[in-house]
Amino acid sequence: MTHLFRRAFLTALLFAAQTAWAAPSTAADTLDTWCNDLGKRLRSVNASDCRKRNFQIAPERTSGQRALVWQDIAAAPQKGATHGKTPRVLVIGGIHGDELTSVSIVFRWLNWIDEAAPRRYHWRIIPLANPDGLYQRPPTRGNLQGVDLNRNFSTPDWEKDAHTYWQNRTRSDPRRYPGQSAGSEIETQWLQKQIETFSPDMIISVHAPYNLLDYDGPSPHPLRFGRLALNRLGVYPGSLGNYAGLHKNLPVVTIELPHATSMPTLREQRAMWDDMLRWMEKNLHGIRGN
Repeated sequence: MTHLFRRAFLTALLFAAQTAWAAPSTAADTLDTWCNDLGKRLRSVNASDCRKRNFQIAPERTSGQRALVWQDIAAAPQKGATHGKTPRVLVIGGIHGDELTSVSIVFRWLNWIDEAAPRRYHWRIIPLANPDGLYQRPPTRGNLQGVDLNRNFSTPDWEKDAHTYWQNRTRSDPRRYPGQSAGSEIETQWLQKQIETFSPDMIISVHAPYNLLDYDGPSPHPLRFGRLALNRLGVYPGSLGNYAGLHKNLPVVTIELPHATSMPTLREQRAMWDDMLRWMEKNLHGIRGN
């Protein structure tokens, strides 16, 4: 082996070793960055605690090149359980970027999710579905393209009604722009894929600031979570309630917190959480044979 060839060979080995070593750290750096940025943006989110969660990073990136992340939390083994499948619950926060509390309260729930009652379910947690909107200054309801993601889902009535509704009922309010076509946005496509692959028995979507509980899907519906009383707002072309609640016949609970930038008291947060779990216990078990 000549000196030149040996040198080239050793250089290639060193490069391969460095690349193999760097590959896992790249993902870690991305998650570290995601948690650090979120901790700086929301005082209620502790970046160190965020990094300890087993968040997964999607291959998709938003138009602003921000990561989309989720976490799966499997159910704990249950004594005396049958062989039926565990109910699956999908939680989505931050569809609207200017509803900061909708992200913060999801992280609060993560502090409680290892308790006995919630461990009866398989959870998929998406704490921030619209990172580009959250990080705008000021934060925006829509994504970087100015699209309201909660009017962009691929509902059967989208082609016929989405733009007509936007123009006539909202007077072309830019905050509620449904996009150029159904499912046109990266974030919406990703959320729809999450629903398809995870196959939830229930979806919890967190919003603000209407101070109420909304519901779409099959009966029975919840009446109250904490101070939030049921007030059904109806569905809109391209909304998640329309897409998953009506079109896919899944229970979709929409929690509308009282304020977009100010969290409810800890006691109120806990009351919402406990009431939600009681409703799930009564209505979800048995869906998949439990």
